[in-house]
Amino acid sequence: MDHWVALLLTPLAFWIVLSGLDDCVVDVAAALAWLRHACSTLPELKSPTESELDAVPRRRMAVFVATWHEQRVIQKMLDNNVSRQNYSSCDFDFFVGVYPNDGPTVAAVREAMKRHPNVHLAVCPHDGPTSKADCLNWIYQRMLLYEEEGRRVRFEMVLTHDAEDVMDPDELRWMNYYAQWNDFIQIPVLALPTPLREISHGVYCDEFCEYQFKDAMARPLLGGFIPSNGVGTGFSRKALEMLAATHSNRIFEPGCLTEDYENGFRVANMGLPQKFIPIELRHGRVIATREFFPRSFEPAVRQRSRWITGIGLQSWEYHSWRETARYLYWFWRDRKSLIGNIVGPLTNLFFIYGSVTLAWAVTSRHSWGLGNTAAWLAPVSAAGLVLQTLHMGIRAWCSSRVYGWRFAAAAPVRVVAANWINFFATYRAIRTYAIAKWHGRPLRWVKTDHAYPNRAALITGRRKLGDILVGHCISAHQLQMALDTQPPDCRLGVHLISLGLITEEDLYAALAQQNQLPTGKPEPSAVSVPVTRALPLAVARKWRVLPFRIAAGELYLAGAEIPGEAMNSEIRQFSSMDIRFQLVTPTEYLELAAQYLD
Repeated sequence: MDHWVALLLTPLAFWIVLSGLDDCVVDVAAALAWLRHACSTLPELKSPTESELDAVPRRRMAVFVATWHEQRVIQKMLDNNVSRQNYSSCDFDFFVGVYPNDGPTVAAVREAMKRHPNVHLAVCPHDGPTSKADCLNWIYQRMLLYEEEGRRVRFEMVLTHDAEDVMDPDELRWMNYYAQWNDFIQIPVLALPTPLREISHGVYCDEFCEYQFKDAMARPLLGGFIPSNGVGTGFSRKALEMLAATHSNRIFEPGCLTEDYENGFRVANMGLPQKFIPIELRHGRVIATREFFPRSFEPAVRQRSRWITGIGLQSWEYHSWRETARYLYWFWRDRKSLIGNIVGPLTNLFFIYGSVTLAWAVTSRHSWGLGNTAAWLAPVSAAGLVLQTLHMGIRAWCSSRVYGWRFAAAAPVRVVAANWINFFATYRAIRTYAIAKWHGRPLRWVKTDHAYPNRAALITGRRKLGDILVGHCISAHQLQMALDTQPPDCRLGVHLISLGLITEEDLYAALAQQNQLPTGKPEPSAVSVPVTRALPLAVARKWRVLPFRIAAGELYLAGAEIPGEAMNSEIRQFSSMDIRFQLVTPTEYLELAAQYLD
């Protein structure tokens, strides 16, 4: 029996050691890359200061967002990201790609266009879905048409994003800074934090942290190309035009499921400089694109199967050996998951078996009872266990840098979950790819359902109310005086009004800015009388809200209180629609209530 166990463990043990040593190469390279980043005085290598970010002339940028059935999130994404950017709204535009047979998404984007003049609709000339790359190509054509419409506009940089993305407020500034030297720029992409019980989403938290602290930093140092993450990627106009000229105007390969990875390779292969922006903590937050990834097992398997199909299988079709020889090591790194994911669950069993057996052999000074095989299997197994433990610790450390040690402490549990998710995703990818090739069918865009973060998750590092008012309505001395005399049961804004330092309008303008809410009493033409009865009168008066419009599947509310979870929870009992909130002053609310509720 032991002899057969040894035969089964032998190839697995050698694979674990080989893969672990390969990871050690990247560990060392990443450490050197971070050291260079910390010590360098060259502006293109070090992190910029705030003054350096502001000193660079602003490039005109276009943000591409490809969509398919994203009506539930696209308005929130646009409202949030358009309003939060610390970049002049005259210097960036959003182009949202939609399909003519996706009416709800088209309607949602049109609603956003009414609020944001720098949001534009890019309708594909055919029904969807096709592929994300195909949609992006048509967005590019819409951008060119926009330039030709006599607006005297030329976009110098294009960014790609998805409908669930939370862009960092300073993303465009950082892209603009590094665009001085690079034609391809990737900002970190990190999962938003979720509770510990959401194991599948926690896997994304750990893996994206580890990849971007390690691989993304090591690749340039070891001569590798930087793959696009699909979101938070910036392309210079030069890069786009070279891609168009080289690939018959197909900037994004329409037949590829991972066009982002493909374009990272293409840009590097054309000799254009690339840059991964290291993970940086500024203003109490990580400078990164944030989003929710699939939060349960099956959606995670489905999404990862697309990644594995595109990177591990499909990408072989687009390159000859002559093209890939320069990056052979990194293709090995990116594709070894085809083997690693299949044997992943076995490594968990091997870890347990090896730990128990090794401990027993050492304590009893037993020879393992496996004959001559044990002479070399024991040290190989021990080496594998050491490497696994080392890299599990590194993953936990990377995760702790973003999410804290309490979250990172559960990384070993999530490693086991990741092995099973990746195992089923790889099986699904191989099966899907084989069936498609056997029947001669194209691979299709495998889309996952998206959720957009609630307001609490969006408003990270929000400014204090007093800081917003200082310089606009009151002085720092007046603010301190109000804080010193503020009664314990009185809100600061109300206290400032009682002191005569600000008006009700001043307070609510500041609250709207602090909470990133639109403000102002809706015009009578925008109020639908039947909609004002969408909520019970008692609920409307309790929360001081007035339903006044329904558009693109959303219920618009005007209210005098900042919406909280309790308010949202009670309102959802009477409406399944998403809520869009507009802040009004108490005086304005009383006027609305007298007109429509009495």
